[in-house]
Amino acid sequence: MKIKKNDTVKILKGKDKNKSGKVIAVNPRNQRLTVEGLNLFKKHVRPRRQGEKGEVVQVARPLNVANAALICPACHQTTRIGFRWENGVKKRYCKKCQANV
Repeated sequence: MKIKKNDTVKILKGKDKNKSGKVIAVNPRNQRLTVEGLNLFKKHVRPRRQGEKGEVVQVARPLNVANAALICPACHQTTRIGFRWENGVKKRYCKKCQANV
């Protein structure tokens, strides 16, 4: 997977289209990622102890990697990612400005 934790991404599809945020979790096996503060859904939580009230909390749900595009930290545009080897180390780079990501 080309997108990693702490990257900034822009959402391309869904109810949060054109919004951007920081990736907080990545699941490469299912090709899904979770973005902070985006793709929020309401979850009803039952009271755990006597006298406590139930509540409705908002939870960020994972979305498919294909519905998000990485924002390059150098040129601040949505871009595709390429890989190249530098001194025996695999590096990611922006396909638009050629800067290391």
